[in-house]
Amino acid sequence: MTHQTRTALLRAALDAADQGWPVIPLHPGSKIPALHGDRRCPRTGDCTNGHKTFEQRATTDPARIERCWAAGPFNVGIATGPAGLLVVDLDTAKPKDKKGTPDGAANFSALCERAGHTVPTTRRIRTPSGGEHLYFRTPAGLQLPCSAGTLAPKVDTRAWGGQVVAPGSVTPDGPYAVQDDSAAAELPNWLRTALTAPQRAAMGPLRPVAARDAPRLAAVVLEREVAAVATTDEGGRNAELLRAVRAVGRFVAWGDLDRTTVEAAFQAGGETAGLPAAECRTTIRSALDYAVRTARPRQAAS
Repeated sequence: MTHQTRTALLRAALDAADQGWPVIPLHPGSKIPALHGDRRCPRTGDCTNGHKTFEQRATTDPARIERCWAAGPFNVGIATGPAGLLVVDLDTAKPKDKKGTPDGAANFSALCERAGHTVPTTRRIRTPSGGEHLYFRTPAGLQLPCSAGTLAPKVDTRAWGGQVVAPGSVTPDGPYAVQDDSAAAELPNWLRTALTAPQRAAMGPLRPVAARDAPRLAAVVLEREVAAVATTDEGGRNAELLRAVRAVGRFVAWGDLDRTTVEAAFQAGGETAGLPAAECRTTIRSALDYAVRTARPRQAAS
């Protein structure tokens, strides 16, 4: 990474903070937080009195941001919950999808039409894959969880327990870029109602892993499974956490994901769902140990 790139990433972090949106560092070229998890917490600095989650450590302080981004070319994550944001994530159709399958933008447009509204004008970010992030401001005191496919297929949301990659960040697939620089609109009432209705989308099967895109797929699967855990209702939370961690564990066994990163992500998701921190740690550790021990070789799983 060049000095110019690092300066651009620092500018992206400061720009988000200027909007009042707390930021966290993400691993260079990645969407994964570059923060320690509870198990590896040094119990110093911010964590002197106990481990702080990524939402608690996210900051708008320019001095802290400058110190952090001086240490490396980190991508920029926005902690959507503390930022008072709900971000609608519109995914693209994938090669594995049946021909003619609508993408997230088409499904969201249809959802708006059924509700009797046009697609809202708001801040839009273009993702490297060609998808979109639509930013909405949430009312004070409203703590919506993340969702995965609850509104419609290929339409996810990021709120409490989640984060989005800020524009200016760059992955191997390309940059995150501002598509519409409008101010973030207030979350429409009809959309809020749709998100709080008692419904749950089923998780689709994972596609076979191809070695050439395994790291990217691993990050996508991790994000999806953590969102599934965070939105689980009381009564099945621990079982869902166990299932989700085991689903991701193969990527740890294959070296596509760092175990510490996976543990931290699921710890945040489990606690967002309402599980006690100690219970999360025990379940995550047990599930990962099992998944790594029993994982089939990548070639056999393809």
